Amino acid sequence: MAQTAAPSGAPAPHRNPRGGGSAWASGGTVFAGVLLFVDGVLAVLNGVVGIAKDNVYTRIGDYTYKFNLTAWGWIHLVIGVLLILTGIGILKGAPWARGVGVGMAALSVIANFMWLPYQPIWAVIAIAIGVFVIWALLTDRSKPAL
Repeated sequence: MAQTAAPSGAPAPHRNPRGGGSAWASGGTVFAGVLLFVDGVLAVLNGVVGIAKDNVYTRIGDYTYKFNLTAWGWIHLVIGVLLILTGIGILKGAPWARGVGVGMAALSVIANFMWLPYQPIWAVIAIAIGVFVIWALLTDRSKPAL
């Protein structure tokens, strides 16, 4: 059986038609923007609860990183607002947003690692989301990251 080559000028399978990087990574960039936005909204909600009601969250076990829950509320609120703005920037295709998105996702991973004793299951999920966002933003080669 004879094989035919793709016509010249046609994009290779699983390649981004905009040039460079895979289609998975390009779609992942849009998904990363949505995830940053949603993660930011949830962080804002966590922050508001931590600020308004200091007794909602209880610490599970003893942990090295001990903060007042009101302080954690403000930390989550600020990070959440920045995640929302960065997610919107990524979805709009702002040139600064991919680089800032990587930094904000890394900051979110660190904050959620430190938040483990208060909400362990959600913190692990948020860490996984942050790792995916970092991967997606760094593997899409269709536009410069910075």
